[in-house]
Amino acid sequence: MAEIAVVDYGTGNLRSVAKALKHVAPDRSIVVSGDPSVIRGAHRVVLPGQSAMPDCMASLAASGLRDVVLEALAERPFLGICLGLQMLFDASEEGPTACLGSLTGRVVRFREANLVGANGERLKVPHMGWSPVRQVRPHPLWEGIEPGERFYFAHSYHPAPADPSLTAATADYPSPFTCAIARANIFAVQFHPEKSHRAGLRLLANFVNWDGRGD
Repeated sequence: MAEIAVVDYGTGNLRSVAKALKHVAPDRSIVVSGDPSVIRGAHRVVLPGQSAMPDCMASLAASGLRDVVLEALAERPFLGICLGLQMLFDASEEGPTACLGSLTGRVVRFREANLVGANGERLKVPHMGWSPVRQVRPHPLWEGIEPGERFYFAHSYHPAPADPSLTAATADYPSPFTCAIARANIFAVQFHPEKSHRAGLRLLANFVNWDGRGD
């Protein structure tokens, strides 16, 4: 039985995420799998995602893993990464596309009119590169990570939770947006921990040892 299953639904940065998890937890059983029985048997579940939301949701439906993911969201420590965060909400403006609906809120695109930096320069979409992450409430996955630590982002859309208490961290581009959410056994991030060097590896190590409880 795998301890950690990275959900393989035909898209997402699966191998890089699994490699980073194995780096921080070499003694744990970590698998990339599209087998429902393997995912159901895992103690922890990771849902990566990249590409466009319509493609991700279509791939998830075609894989037959939608219900398996919903079960994991209700039961076990769950980590969503990038589109694996966005997919948890009701719907995305990209498409538009209906998502999993586990969290109330929408996923919205950065507004071009608002993308003006502090020196008057125009910011581009997608938001790509390193940005400081502002932790807005304590959580076990922040343990050992300094406030304002920089993480790597690559995205054009971001979540807008209906419930502000879901937000676990924000980043600025140039206005604040939710870049991490936490509820019960669920933690999900807009940035890529597997590409975020020491801080990202620490977050993954924290997830590996997390019991699924909040702060």
